[in-house]
Amino acid sequence: MKENRSSLVGFALIGVILLLFSWYNTKQFEKRQQEAMVRDSLATAAAIQRGEIPADTLSAEDALPAEEQPEAEEYRQHYLQEASRAETDYYTLENDKVRVRISSKGAQPYEVLVKDYFTYDSAALFLVRPDKSLFDLELNTDQWLNTSDLHFRPTEQTDSTLTLRLQFEDHSWIDAVYSLAADSYMLGYQLHFVGMDQVLDRHTAQMTLKWVLDVPRLEKGYQNERNYSGVAYKYLANNEVKTLGKRRDTAEESFSSSLRWIGFQQQFFSAILVSENGFPAGKLVNRFYPEGQEDGSLMQSGAEMAVALDSRNADFTIPLQFYFGPNHFYTLKSYDEGFEKIIPLGGRVIGTISRYIIIPTFNWMSRFIRSYGLIILLLTIMIKLVISPLTWKSYSSSAKMRVLKPEIDKINEKYPKQEDAMKKQQATMDLYKRAGVSMWGGCLPILLQFPILWAMFRFFPASIELRQQGFLWCHDLSAYDSILDFGFKIPLYGDHMSLFALLMGVSMWGYSKMTMSQQPSTQTMPGMEFMQVWLMPIMMVFICNNLSAGLSYYYLLSNIITIGQNWAIRKWFVDEDKIYENLKKKANSKEPPKKSKFRQRLDEAYKAQQEQLKQQNKRR
Repeated sequence: MKENRSSLVGFALIGVILLLFSWYNTKQFEKRQQEAMVRDSLATAAAIQRGEIPADTLSAEDALPAEEQPEAEEYRQHYLQEASRAETDYYTLENDKVRVRISSKGAQPYEVLVKDYFTYDSAALFLVRPDKSLFDLELNTDQWLNTSDLHFRPTEQTDSTLTLRLQFEDHSWIDAVYSLAADSYMLGYQLHFVGMDQVLDRHTAQMTLKWVLDVPRLEKGYQNERNYSGVAYKYLANNEVKTLGKRRDTAEESFSSSLRWIGFQQQFFSAILVSENGFPAGKLVNRFYPEGQEDGSLMQSGAEMAVALDSRNADFTIPLQFYFGPNHFYTLKSYDEGFEKIIPLGGRVIGTISRYIIIPTFNWMSRFIRSYGLIILLLTIMIKLVISPLTWKSYSSSAKMRVLKPEIDKINEKYPKQEDAMKKQQATMDLYKRAGVSMWGGCLPILLQFPILWAMFRFFPASIELRQQGFLWCHDLSAYDSILDFGFKIPLYGDHMSLFALLMGVSMWGYSKMTMSQQPSTQTMPGMEFMQVWLMPIMMVFICNNLSAGLSYYYLLSNIITIGQNWAIRKWFVDEDKIYENLKKKANSKEPPKKSKFRQRLDEAYKAQQEQLKQQNKRR
């Protein structure tokens, strides 16, 4: 009896395990199927953009398996049959900032013109181009359907609003409500579900929103534009903004934490979709087109996101918004959504310098000065004045090291042997200590300037204020300047010659030459002079040849001003003979210098070395 009972329990457990295993496999299969649908839909959209599939087949329906794809006459509802066969109409919302054309097919943005801006070749700037985008909602009613296959009909239109309706039954519909406020780049977009509790599958608590956009080339330099373009997104729970795809040919990322917004970001313009309720899960992809793409596209960005549905409620709204506009810091910040964080200004320290010092100063000066070349000059002078105490400290320390060279030479003559290296080091440290000279006094001030230099490096290529602003021979300070186009590419250099980059390299060579000539030979490592005087300037010319002309111009000014500062300090403010006399008095002082911890450890190491040598001599 006990054996039968044990057998029954065992069979029951096996049955439960099989049921759980079957349920788990089903869930995994559905998950893999959904992921495959995402990949297929984005791949289909990509094929359409490349011209491999006719443009009029652009549809999120391609995500469904072939056997589930409905033909127009297969729609079960009469209203949907009409919606699938209707002609496409277009409606326009416009203000002083943007003009948006909306297609009745899918009730989706069809064309977006950003006003007051132009492409690098002076053409109108369309951020969304006809047949180069897909915006689709995938719903589960009594069958799966995609709104990009269906035509919405207008029910209300004013100068600033548009309502397009997709009817399902007499008392069931979805309204896509667009609104465009005056003097704004933000396009309001709401999905209003009415009576859909009788239509939507109650077991499905979400729908899928798909957005694919071919982002156009808008700037002169392909590589520079590509380096600052990609997909940006912000989490709903915090203010963290991340980017995907920058400097990578292809990139994709799935997420399970709610996102507040996602943005397809070009170097100076962005298309951003905001969800007030958040996107609880989804996938983002980005792929760059090769340079010279026939249709003028820079990259294809895509998002497939889950959107929660209140399918048991007869009347509910999903609030969304689009931003179509420039990546101007204060414009983005004015919407209080963290959009400004998509501008690549650097991390916490560098970004703080850019956001709270450089940008406000730059914009303040632009109120009074029209020439951005002159603004950069004045900004560089201001920065040099601010860090001039560090420049003075660095030069003063280098001067002290330089005038001590005769004393250093005496120490080198006194301890010429390799086994006396420790004694020579001790004597040198004693000299520095008595003279009150720090070995790192010349390096530390330079290191403290790096955050400012790096902040400027991040600011200029990302500053839309410099876009299409000419100065001297340069027509656009945000792109490279060219005085000679080769007609062919030189590896790592490019197909042109930037004069600002060349002049920057020459100024860097002059500054390095001056710096090396002022350093004592004891501080110069073998090969350091060649690397600093020749190799680094040449490398910087290659790097800056394709970067923003404004950046090369800033480095050119910075080097020239620093050379002038050092020359003026040496000529009028530093008497090296007097410094030498003062240091010599300190060095000859009989009062022993206070030992630092480093010096104490050095003495201990020296004693241990001497003791070890004595032990070795005894063994011999």
